[in-house]
Amino acid sequence: MEVGLAHYLTVGAILFSLGIFAVMTRRNAVALLMGVELILNGANVNFVAFSRYVETSIDGHLMAAFVIVLAAAEAAVALAIVLAMFRNFGTVHVDSVDSLKQ
Repeated sequence: MEVGLAHYLTVGAILFSLGIFAVMTRRNAVALLMGVELILNGANVNFVAFSRYVETSIDGHLMAAFVIVLAAAEAAVALAIVLAMFRNFGTVHVDSVDSLKQ
């Protein structure tokens, strides 16, 4: 059995769906960040698969590398925000931090 484009797109869609599910159901900020990373990795799988099977260029690979750099920067900034939230409020649950609503 040969692994084709449909297999890679299925894996990418599963990763993306699991990321959406994690973002929508979790209240913990770290779990939200992991969900966002799953979403970005699902998109990366699709970029690389389309680059490999649709065209023989490296455009998808370059886009995936850009998304990886973007995800690293997002993780660094978001973890700094989570640490500041834990230091100020004593929790990482997003629902219980509502002091900006006043």
